[in-house]
Amino acid sequence: MRLPIRLLDRDLPIPAYAHRGDAGLDLFAAASCRIAPGERALIPTGVAVAIPEGFAGFVQPRSGRALSDGLTFANSPGLIDSHYRGEVKVIAVNLDRHSPIQIARGDKIAQLVIQRVERVELELVDDLGSTARGEGGFGSTDER
Repeated sequence: MRLPIRLLDRDLPIPAYAHRGDAGLDLFAAASCRIAPGERALIPTGVAVAIPEGFAGFVQPRSGRALSDGLTFANSPGLIDSHYRGEVKVIAVNLDRHSPIQIARGDKIAQLVIQRVERVELELVDDLGSTARGEGGFGSTDER
């Protein structure tokens, strides 16, 4: 599959897979910022993409920064619809209770995963049928 990409900041690396078999393309911070504990920041990536109809982009945090710094995204994963053509940005949040997070321009900040998505037609019914789980929700399987 080809993904048209527009570089809004030509000084940043082009998003790329770090290793063969990776699911996510690395995205880079187009601006430096400091995120205090518990705060959020909108970070641009310097790219825009044209995702084909029938697909969507999912912007996800990088596990290394999540573990080492407490960096995650407020709306993880961020969803990019196929008709969106603006800059990809991330809503970063600092989950660390004590230390600020420094984001430097050019840091790997996120990963972009492109996936096929189905468009559904809703069918109004009176009964959804039964399953072993039924209406059991959060914690219903008692897994810890």
